[in-house]
This record gives sequence, structure tokens and C-alpha cells, in this order.
Amino acid sequence: EPTRRILGIPGFVDKAKMDREAKAMIERLGAHLPAISRAVGSFSGGQQQTVAIARALTFNPKLVIMDEPTAALAVREVQSVLDLIRRLKSEGIAVILISHRLNDVLSVTDRIVVLRHGRAEANLVTASTGMSPVVSAIVGGGDVAAAAAHEQRT
Repeated sequence: EPTRRILGIPGFVDKAKMDREAKAMIERLGAHLPAISRAVGSFSGGQQQTVAIARALTFNPKLVIMDEPTAALAVREVQSVLDLIRRLKSEGIAVILISHRLNDVLSVTDRIVVLRHGRAEANLVTASTGMSPVVSAIVGGGDVAAAAAHEQRT
């Protein structure tokens, strides 16, 4: 949190600097918010996700973990969050995406790891797989590699 000294005493919040940094981060993400100074609770779900992602990025992470970031969002807002994930990827920031929305997962990931009962059931390269092998791994429906090979042939 940006702070400043007043009368030589450190620790006072520098609101103007905070607003500048927040605006710069939102612009970096290519996102649009109605007003930086508004309470986050007044934003839409997608805008709130944008703020959460921007907050995480203030620490210059190499990895961001997102747990169901699109779960409660409208279609347009989902696309906005997926675009943000793509932007992070283009900046070299790794993203672990935890989601039940398989179309979202297939559209933004390089790899898909399916966990069942705490174990890695499948580890798939997204570009060479599709929905069927992922669903098969999720429900425990047999040979995931065979399902992936079949889907590639069709």
C-alpha cells in the first residue's frame, strides 16, 4: 500500500498514488472499470474478478492461482476474465485455473490436469485433446489416452 510521510511521520496512505497505481494496473490488464474510486462491491462480478487479479499482480507474481474465477459470471463477463487469463499468459505469468467449466479450461490452457480423490487422474496437453478425454478422466470412465486418441481421429 503506497504510503507517505506527513510532518516527517511515516505511514499515512497516499491515496493519489494508490489511485494512479490502480489505474495503471487496470490499464495494463486492458480492462475497463467505471471508476477506480468506487467501492469494489458496487462493480459487476467480472469487474470484481478484474480487481482481484490486479491486486494479485501488484506483487509481480510468476504464478497466479484462480479458483473458479468464472463460476458466477454472465457470458460477457466470463469472456472478459478469460481474456485477462490470456493476457497474463502472454506476459509470461503462469496461471493455475481450477474450474468445472470445461469450455473455459479448453480455451485458455496449455495443459489440463484432472484430479479425482486427490490424485492426478490425467495430465493432458490441451492442444491435442478435447472434451471427451477430460470428461472421461473426471468421471473415471476408463482409458483416458484411448479417449484422447479417438477424439483426435474424429
